Amino acid sequence: MSRTSFSSSSSSDGNADPEADVSAEQTRRELLLGALAATACLGCSAPVRAGEDPPGSDERPQKGDLLVFSEGDSEGKLIKAADLKLGGPPVHAWPQDPKTSVVRSGSRLNEILMIRLDPASLDEQTRARAVDGILAYSAICAHAGCPVTAWVKSDVGDTEVFKCMCHNSEYDPRAGAQVVFGPAPRRLAALPLALADGSLSVAGGFIGKVGGAQPG
Repeated sequence: MSRTSFSSSSSSDGNADPEADVSAEQTRRELLLGALAATACLGCSAPVRAGEDPPGSDERPQKGDLLVFSEGDSEGKLIKAADLKLGGPPVHAWPQDPKTSVVRSGSRLNEILMIRLDPASLDEQTRARAVDGILAYSAICAHAGCPVTAWVKSDVGDTEVFKCMCHNSEYDPRAGAQVVFGPAPRRLAALPLALADGSLSVAGGFIGKVGGAQPG
């Protein structure tokens, strides 16, 4: 007798094992519950794997983002107006999504320079983007994309300016971070600010292009 015939004959046998029927029913029930659970999870977000940047970390600063220190002993902490000393030096910062607390450090183009200057020293357009003389600019040089790290006296004047040490481009933050020395082809992108409960936040996206004009 073939295996197929044997199976058919066994299923029609009136003396079928009741324990086997119970086991089959449990198996069917487990399979059904597993399928339902899998269907319910189709809309679940995939967990972030170790070493991966969380979603949103590489997005550009957005209106309402808070600002946190990007380096030093206070790295990751919220920046308050009182943390910036009049006249500098500048503080390096990342934007942070206030809803998810994700720090947008997934792209180096998101790093920001923040500085507090005398409001009377700012030109009209620059003052309109500031909060009590506090300004924010891209920390990436517009020439070759190097980080802007120095706050020094200008090579062409008596005031202190942002300086990129790669090729000596200098930017005056009082005048919208326009180029005052060096090969940079354009000013640093500006980031308008707002103040809420003592913490600084982003009032809008970058004004101007972020990043270098050539690989560097």
